[in-house]
Amino acid sequence: MDTKAANVPYRLPPPLFSARCKGCWFTAAVLALVVASFWSLDLQWAQLFSMDAARSMGRFVGEFFPPDTSPEFLKRVAVGTWETLAMSALGTALAAAAGLLLALPASRLFDTDRAWGRTPTRLVLNALRSIPELVWAGLLLIAAGLGPFAGTLALAAHTTGVLGRLFAEAIENAPPGPGLALRAQGVGNTRVFLYATLPQVLPQLMSYTLYRWENNIRAAAVLGVVGAGGLGQLLSFHMGLFHMGKTATILGAMLLLVALVDALSYGARRWLTR
Repeated sequence: MDTKAANVPYRLPPPLFSARCKGCWFTAAVLALVVASFWSLDLQWAQLFSMDAARSMGRFVGEFFPPDTSPEFLKRVAVGTWETLAMSALGTALAAAAGLLLALPASRLFDTDRAWGRTPTRLVLNALRSIPELVWAGLLLIAAGLGPFAGTLALAAHTTGVLGRLFAEAIENAPPGPGLALRAQGVGNTRVFLYATLPQVLPQLMSYTLYRWENNIRAAAVLGVVGAGGLGQLLSFHMGLFHMGKTATILGAMLLLVALVDALSYGARRWLTR
């Protein structure tokens, strides 16, 4: 028998709740909030799982079949799919560029830096991401008009706030050693960022950007509901007229597009993090 293992004192597992455990109190507060939410909301569970609701849903789902597969309509769906993909890709690319530009003043490369613009820039990023894409699209439709341009700008505005904050956190959390070594040689902050900080955080920045592209695909499909182009605009039009066969085809195209982009993004993120 190993004498070291025999001499190790037996310890009981920690208690599930301790008055000194901050995490325990936080978990208890979250559980209390969840219970209060269920209690305060008028959730009609019995009505949701009733036989009448099941029959109504069955009739509604049955109206989606058969999907419309006429060549003319499939061509329109293909154009809408490409429009949605282009909106999400261009909006994400614009947001990544703007987010990186805003992340620089919103972050502190070294703890000794004053970073005067950190707080106001972070307030700008908070404001950008606090407004949902649908609200941005509604505002930008007034200036840009109906179509994918307003949707692209709406995605770019909201995603700039999200990526800017994530990029700033990644820059601040980068290991400071290489940058300090360059700064000790008299290298300026710009070159310190380009040659020391950016190479370390670039895979993480790319991963964040690809993940947001996945989200923007779904958002771009929804933005069309307010007239911002793409599959969402087709969906809103045909669903409003109760063309359920055409609606089923559009929903199928949305599912295929999201699955394709998710797979591409997942593969790219795995490749970047190797």
